Amino acid sequence: MSASNPTLITFVIYILAMVLIGFAAYRATHNFSDYILGGRSLGSVVTALSAGASDMSGWLLMGLPGAIYLSGLSESWIAIGLIIGAWLNWLLVAGRLRVHTEHANNALTLPDYFTYRFEDTSRILRVLSALVILVFFTIYCASGVVAGARLFESTFGVSYDLALWIGAAATIAYVFVGGFLAVSWTDTVQATLMIFALLVTPICAILALGDYDAAIATIDARNPANFDLFRGMSVIAILSLLGWGLGYFGQPHILVRFMAADSVKSIPAARRIGMTWMILCLGGAVAAGFFGIAYFADNLGQAGAVTENSERVFIELTKLLFNPWIAGIVLSGILAAVMSTLSCQLLVCSSALTEDFYKAFLRKSASERELVWVGRAMVLLISCVAIALASNPDSKVLGLVSYAWAGFGAAFGPVVLFSLLWKRMTRNGALAGMLVGAVTVIVWKQLALFGLYEIIPGFAFASLAILVFSLLDKQPSASMQSRFDAAEQEYQDAHR
Repeated sequence: MSASNPTLITFVIYILAMVLIGFAAYRATHNFSDYILGGRSLGSVVTALSAGASDMSGWLLMGLPGAIYLSGLSESWIAIGLIIGAWLNWLLVAGRLRVHTEHANNALTLPDYFTYRFEDTSRILRVLSALVILVFFTIYCASGVVAGARLFESTFGVSYDLALWIGAAATIAYVFVGGFLAVSWTDTVQATLMIFALLVTPICAILALGDYDAAIATIDARNPANFDLFRGMSVIAILSLLGWGLGYFGQPHILVRFMAADSVKSIPAARRIGMTWMILCLGGAVAAGFFGIAYFADNLGQAGAVTENSERVFIELTKLLFNPWIAGIVLSGILAAVMSTLSCQLLVCSSALTEDFYKAFLRKSASERELVWVGRAMVLLISCVAIALASNPDSKVLGLVSYAWAGFGAAFGPVVLFSLLWKRMTRNGALAGMLVGAVTVIVWKQLALFGLYEIIPGFAFASLAILVFSLLDKQPSASMQSRFDAAEQEYQDAHR
């Protein structure tokens, strides 16, 4: 353990810094809107980097490099799909959602937005969307806890059960105390750490092998198919990987960043910053897994942990390539990825329980102070459930994430897109789309039909349901249409 002491010290310093940011955010949190949406005060840099960091979980530094390490460049289709999806999300959704949520009674959550956008007096949309958030996000949170536990387990040699609690505790602490501002401010720091870790590690792996040509020659000698983008890939397999990009339109923890921007005019700059960050990070993750093939082919004696679990390739490279002090900083990049995503997921779950159940049905007259403390209690509740789900040490990060990602992408993605782009959409159309999307993902996942990733049929059937049920329904009310027109006009004016 002595060799790990410098790494441990850098981890402790990093975690303490995040918690201190949480306390700073606590001082800037005056009401429930501040706690769950930061008072809509995020500038373009924080909007961009916090959206990116909350998007890219431990999967970016564990799941993706592990997949590339096992199968070569053919697994990079997923990165291509994500880049296309994220760019379209920034282009089509970000600015419009910022404006439309303000026109929809200053909605603080997605269920809030759906309720006011479609004048749903029955509140069934609010309940259904909040339930979708709670079900899929609890799974998603569990994946973050698993990633954190794997990091502590492999870095410090502690048991999985202990690692589980250590990994979750720091995140829970700053979310509990500081809410949305803490999450956004820490995300900005964490995004910086993540890009540093992902760019430095593959470069050092190449240098350890001699140079770029030597690394490429080693990978080629190991298996020339590692370079083949189409290796073992059917049309369905490629579509399934590209299909991950569809998920962006429905991820509440990313969409809430758009809602929190200080102005719609901040969005174009945020898009440029966010997409640059994302492309560099995904490129670094692919490169880490790819050059990890060469490194461990040349150093078979050090490949045991990676052979046992390919998702450890980035962690093992870091431990072997850097001195413990630098390794601590680089490995903090993984912790940053885990904490940034887990923190905003906990907060979105908390806001769903507090705003969409507690305030909407139990305590309509609750004070701002009461709502903030209920929100904090809900953070603890969701955390305990996620830790319980993650207690199985055989959990695979990528598997858990893919299910939750598909669930949100299909249940919310088409509803969000159509609600921002189509004035004729109705409450029944939104309800049908949400139900059909969620049910399709669950059923398709169980049946594993055609080997196609469940988000694709889920997204397609949900879109069809929205169109059919909206057109069969009567026209939206005059007030609903005028509110849509006013929001769209404001958006267009901001982009002239």
